[in-house]
Amino acid sequence: MAHARISMYLPPDINPTQAAIAYGCRALPKLNEELQSEDLLTRQKALMALCDLMHDPEHVYVAIDTGCLESLKALLKDNNDMVRIKTTEVLYIVATHNVGREGFLEHDVILALSYLLNDPQSACRKNLHLAFKHVAQLPSGAQGIVNSGLIPSLVWKLQREEEEIQGLLLDTLAACLMEDATEALGSHVVPFLKQKLLSTNDDIRSKAARTLIAVSIPLEGKNQVWQHDVIPILVHLLKDRVEEVQANAAGALMYATVTTQGKYAALDTEAIHPLLSLLGSSLSKARLNATKALTMLAEAPEGRRFLQSRVPVFRVLEDDTSEAVRRAAQIAVKVIEWKP
Repeated sequence: MAHARISMYLPPDINPTQAAIAYGCRALPKLNEELQSEDLLTRQKALMALCDLMHDPEHVYVAIDTGCLESLKALLKDNNDMVRIKTTEVLYIVATHNVGREGFLEHDVILALSYLLNDPQSACRKNLHLAFKHVAQLPSGAQGIVNSGLIPSLVWKLQREEEEIQGLLLDTLAACLMEDATEALGSHVVPFLKQKLLSTNDDIRSKAARTLIAVSIPLEGKNQVWQHDVIPILVHLLKDRVEEVQANAAGALMYATVTTQGKYAALDTEAIHPLLSLLGSSLSKARLNATKALTMLAEAPEGRRFLQSRVPVFRVLEDDTSEAVRRAAQIAVKVIEWKP
């Protein structure tokens, strides 16, 4: 005869590390209360549950409205490593949503996160930089990071972080410097990026060249790229084995060669030949950047004379699948064929 017994073990589908989530609209307010608990296990369980819930933008909206961001900001200072790691993970997931990025700006989360830039736990720092990368995708978010005064610290960290985190840093800097490169230029960003262009990591080289595009937009950036002898390295990268690196190097040269010094530095390192090779690239971005860089070089008499025999190549690009490339090719032909 069977006997009714109550097992002392949890059912197999129950996760003991997660908080029990209240039903419906009470779920997030209850979790917010648990985030503020003095009991370590309760805080940890609440954070585990939030990590799952924050993948839904509707839950993110409710969480912000409930005050969870303020509770999470407080937990960034928690003494427990796991609490800080899970808190930064929740925040990075929140930052993947537009409503979350806006919440970061409204609740000063950027500055609160910045206190963990030197956290001993690399997982904390990685989550932090993932959050910054996503926030920077919004122009207002990138400007928010600039306004927080963090650019010098991020540039400094570029030399000291693990390689994986360096890639995230470069993503953030590329977006932020498009908004304002002033502080970065005053923090030796060009010499640091010059070193990254020589990295054996394909992703780092590509992202460093892309960040140099943003750096080279203001005149001071163009001047520093020339002064720090970065142009020969960019010319070398036009022949890189990775097409994305080639495209970004051509983009950086496009801006750096606006000045007379930049033009002649590129001409002296024989940039024309590899740029012409990129006109046949499978990447429309590479074809576009190379066309524009060659147009800059054609403004110098020496460059114009050399390119006059290559006009048919640009004529072919006037039928390119990309409208931007077609327009750039038409402008290039006009500059090359211009007669004083």
